[in-house]
Amino acid sequence: MRTVELLLDETAELAVREAWRRLADAGLPSQARHRSPTNSPHLTLAACPELTAPIRWELAEVAAALPLPVRCTGTVRFQRPTSVLAWALDLDSALAALHRRVWEAVASDSPPDTLNPLHEPGRWNPHITLGRTRRTGAFTDRRIPELLPAPPPSLRLTTLRSYDTLTGALEVLSPRP
Repeated sequence: MRTVELLLDETAELAVREAWRRLADAGLPSQARHRSPTNSPHLTLAACPELTAPIRWELAEVAAALPLPVRCTGTVRFQRPTSVLAWALDLDSALAALHRRVWEAVASDSPPDTLNPLHEPGRWNPHITLGRTRRTGAFTDRRIPELLPAPPPSLRLTTLRSYDTLTGALEVLSPRP
C-alpha cells in the first residue's frame, strides 16, 4: 500500500516528538518506539495500492495548495482494532476540501475494496498519532493528560508525501512545475 500523508511544520513536529518522548518515558505505547528513519509526525489522508499517473496528477494539484494552517483541538482516543492516542485536528472547510481532493484522486484509480473506509470523507477523523498499540484500553490511564505537553493551538501542514508500506520508501509529492 501507498499512504498519502501531510507532514507538519518544524515547531509542531517538535511538539509531537516531545509528546512521543513523554509517553515512552512513562512506559506507555509511543510512536517514539518506532526507530525507522521514515517515522515522522504526520496526518494520514488516504492509502491506495499504488500511485498511478492519474492519481499523481491530482496529488500534484493538492501539493500546490500547501502549506495549510489547521487548529489542534486537543487529545483524542480511538479504539478500533488498535488503541490510539492522538491530537485531534479541526476539520475546517479548507482541510475537508483538501482531504476530499486526495480521497477522490485515490478512489478514481484504485479498486474500491482496497481503500480504507475510515479515510472516506464523512468518516475521516484528522489526527496526529502519539501512540498506538493492540492492547485494548492502553490509554485509559487518568494521568495521561498530565504527561503530555499541551498540543500546539495551531500548526501548518507543509509537505505532501507517500510511504510505501512494502518497501519502506518515502516519496515527497511535489506540485507540478
